[in-house]
Amino acid sequence: MKKWLPLIAALALTACSSSDDGKTYYQLPQSSVPAMQAVSQPGRHLLWVEQVAVPDYLAGNGVVYQTSDVQYVIANSNLWASPLDQQLRNTLVSNLSSALPGWVVASQPLGSDQDTLNVNVTGFHGRYDGKVIVSGEWLLKHEGQLIKRPFHVELKQQTDGYDAMVKTLAQAWEQEARSIASQISGIN
Repeated sequence: MKKWLPLIAALALTACSSSDDGKTYYQLPQSSVPAMQAVSQPGRHLLWVEQVAVPDYLAGNGVVYQTSDVQYVIANSNLWASPLDQQLRNTLVSNLSSALPGWVVASQPLGSDQDTLNVNVTGFHGRYDGKVIVSGEWLLKHEGQLIKRPFHVELKQQTDGYDAMVKTLAQAWEQEARSIASQISGIN
């Protein structure tokens, strides 16, 4: 019996290490984007999404939930699958590409004659009243001018849970992208 004890202990440790750790990972869903973008004239309608910045409390792995008007909880088991700022930038490029036909929208510099967009996200979380908050400001550099606009989107979750919260956050982010696209179109 004693010679089987190390084998049983090893099997037990293997079983523990391969079991589910109770963590769930989330990725913002991508909107459907046309496969190709056509630009009518080279050098026109170029938009570089240079950066989407998030504050420290949103920059970690945990999904954030506001439990009162002054208290926030950063989840230990409900985590972002990749850094939130990268997800926000990638989905913003995708959403702006859809909302700005005839434009080339990219996360890399496109040349010297491009508009440049920077976004500072100050809120991207669920809240105790069943709403999600997406807030911040964006700054567009257009033909030497700087245009700065704040944004604040609140959407009601249709169901409870982190899955619903992440999907509603993605809807709010997409709504803000459409608003940014509309304002950029009006400038050009």
